[in-house]
Amino acid sequence: MFGIGMPELIVILVVALIVIGPKKLPDMARSLGRGMAEFKKATRDFTESLHVDDEVKEARDTLKDAKKDIQEALEPLPKTSTEKKIKEKKSAEGDSKDGQ
Repeated sequence: MFGIGMPELIVILVVALIVIGPKKLPDMARSLGRGMAEFKKATRDFTESLHVDDEVKEARDTLKDAKKDIQEALEPLPKTSTEKKIKEKKSAEGDSKDGQ
């Protein structure tokens, strides 16, 4: 626990008992416990928000890739319809030349 062994922990508790006193020590321990619980909750919330940000980034990247794929798929369509129109004009011109 925090790199503190049992002998160090006992020394810290004895010093706290002497400095704070036996009447205030339980209140101080409660306050310390609440503070540590709030700190753990804050770090957990922060970590979760980082994970959410990662998920949002992944979703954004997926949407960008999908948009790119759709744009690439739609790009050849106008060229194809233009080529069809050109072929139709050529065949119509050829038919009109043959008919004359």
